[in-house]
Amino acid sequence: MKNFNLSVALLFFLGLSCLQAQERIPEVEELLKKMTLEEKIGQLNLLTPGGGVATGSVVSEGVEAKIKAGKVGGVFGVSSPAKVRQAQELAVKNSRLGIPLLIGSDVIHGYKTTYPIPLGLSASWDMDLIKEGAQMAAKEATADGINWNFSPMVDIARDPRWGRIAEGAGEDPYLGSQIAKAMVQGYQGEDLTQPHTMMATVKHMALYGAPEAGRDYNTVDMSRLKMFNEYLPPYKAAVDAGVGSVMTSFNDIDGIPASGNKWLLTDLLRDRWGFDGFVVSDYTSVNEMIAHGLGDLQAVSALAINAGLDMDMVGEGFLTTLKKSVEEGKVTEEQITKAARRILEAKHKIGLLDDPYLYSDESRPDKDILTEENRKLARKAATRSFVLLKKHNNTLPLAKDANIALIGPLANNKNNMLGTWAPTGNPQLSVPILEGLKNVAPNANITYAKGANISDDSTFAKKVNVFGQRIQIADESPETLLKEALDLAKSSDVVVAVVGEATEMSGEAASRTDITIPDSQKKLIRELAKTGKPVVLVLMSGRPLDISEEMALSVSILQIWHPGVEAGNAVGDVLFGDYNPSGKLTNSWPRSVGQVPIHYRMKTTGRPGPESGEFQKFKSNYLDSPNTPLLPFGYGLSYTTFEYSDVKASSKELNADGSIELSATVTNTGNYNGEEIVQLYIRDVVRSVTPPGKELKGFQKIALKKGESKTVTFTISPEDLKFYNYDIEYVYEPGEFEFFIAGSSDSEFDGTFTLKK
Repeated sequence: MKNFNLSVALLFFLGLSCLQAQERIPEVEELLKKMTLEEKIGQLNLLTPGGGVATGSVVSEGVEAKIKAGKVGGVFGVSSPAKVRQAQELAVKNSRLGIPLLIGSDVIHGYKTTYPIPLGLSASWDMDLIKEGAQMAAKEATADGINWNFSPMVDIARDPRWGRIAEGAGEDPYLGSQIAKAMVQGYQGEDLTQPHTMMATVKHMALYGAPEAGRDYNTVDMSRLKMFNEYLPPYKAAVDAGVGSVMTSFNDIDGIPASGNKWLLTDLLRDRWGFDGFVVSDYTSVNEMIAHGLGDLQAVSALAINAGLDMDMVGEGFLTTLKKSVEEGKVTEEQITKAARRILEAKHKIGLLDDPYLYSDESRPDKDILTEENRKLARKAATRSFVLLKKHNNTLPLAKDANIALIGPLANNKNNMLGTWAPTGNPQLSVPILEGLKNVAPNANITYAKGANISDDSTFAKKVNVFGQRIQIADESPETLLKEALDLAKSSDVVVAVVGEATEMSGEAASRTDITIPDSQKKLIRELAKTGKPVVLVLMSGRPLDISEEMALSVSILQIWHPGVEAGNAVGDVLFGDYNPSGKLTNSWPRSVGQVPIHYRMKTTGRPGPESGEFQKFKSNYLDSPNTPLLPFGYGLSYTTFEYSDVKASSKELNADGSIELSATVTNTGNYNGEEIVQLYIRDVVRSVTPPGKELKGFQKIALKKGESKTVTFTISPEDLKFYNYDIEYVYEPGEFEFFIAGSSDSEFDGTFTLKK
């Protein structure tokens, strides 16, 4: 019997091998037969000629000569049809085999037509809008010659000290997975050979959003259970959506840096998840394994290629050491051939092997970039991303003939509208808040005063300005600026204060231990609140902030993130009521940095703190603060109000092969038409590994006229109740489940059902 089983297994393996061979691309296999070892290694080399790349200090040298020698597989930092054609001609006409180049770029939240930072856009909870934004970005970027995008970033992040929280979709794996899928589909479309689509890259594989102390590039250490249940799902969702490439992260995982981690790149990504694209390192992350303590450049390059990394970004360790490693038996040529095949297959998928100049149409930029239609979409996306955090005395929406004092260092400042990671955008084409309010309400009397510097701390400003002149200490004294603002406020009907973070205060290499609004602006806000005038804080940031002090003041607060090129117009649309804000937070906002990391899925522990927030000895609570966040995940107000009723399950029992419907009636009980994001949360009451307190399992965005009601229904099957158990098996377990349907994660369970065996 053993021999029979062995024979069957061997036949299956041989059959699978034959099937894989049949599925190989003939053009790619013909090229591989012709390639020398050096040319195969060349395909694994990704370079940048420089020109303002923001993610590292290393710039490649001798790029043109290396392309001609067949030593480059792709470049980034190059754009425009003419420049891309020139680069392709160097490869196609001058190298021995004429293999075209991948042309990459970081198109994170729009190309030239920038829209809100990803964290802001995620607050829309609108998958169609997110997909449409990615489609627009792909159309613009490909018009400028780019065929490969280093996006989406899907890292789960629960620590607002980490600056790159701005680039992701927040704290939740379910919502993050839906957004990852939408973005991949938006970038890649149905057919990657179409010239308006580009190959997407899911990043950063893996766990990059959970660095110790919230410090960028720092160590990450977590259990496999936490990885699989909370941090890995968005990456897998992108893979399942057909993403073309994966980028590794800078951190280590179980003691092995991601770029050299065979368990991550081969056992998990390829063998378990079935990923068939290629894997690229992040900027010099192969070389950085030297600093991690794993050997010299040859050693870490061999580690990376053997782990399953296919392309080396900028570091050139592959280019300079792999041949020697083959000669010494540390790497096989077969491993290098596999990697080269994956790069060539990607070039085939996007149509480059058939037409190297597919993305070099010089007629496209004028037709496809920064069009009126694109700017309209960016404006729409911005309005949908805003979150109304606090309403006070019905100050909002503003009357279009009001006498408005517009105050704040970010109110008339083009440099800070686009936000972090917008290297392809032009801040000078953005609409600042002052201009936008005048556009939307030309009959309003709007006067402006700066009121404060973004920061009076020149040392802090100097550190931030490493990446760009975003914070400038003005010649005027803080006292002069404040007096001018207060005088203006006293003569107005209402004060709109635009405050928060400058662009480079969040993003890569922009971690902060203090996540409050800078002191210079806090003083301005306090004094404006004392005037007795109605005050609206328009809050701009790339991360959740500690705004405990501001929430306690008599002010309204609208969170606008960094809204993009149409910032001012979008802010005007919402402040004056042309659009009723509907955004919901995708991260919990802490009461203080001492609560960090904080998220809604926290487990209850064996000694849970009291729900009242009152301190109890020998319970899991703080001496000086409630456990709860200042603002919970899923939170967001509207100019109108919504009431939930008749929450129910279609059946009290869910069979293993069936489904049930969970529903609620939502009524607009206020005075404005509006949109509501209806959220479903479920709790597994008893299971083999400790469950989170609640989990998001569905959401729908609905529009309701004032007085209108709608029934919202979610269909749940056992598949939706699965989790990874102690043995990392994806299972569901019979038992009781609680649920609620509400407008935020901080509601109470009001329904139950039982999953049967």
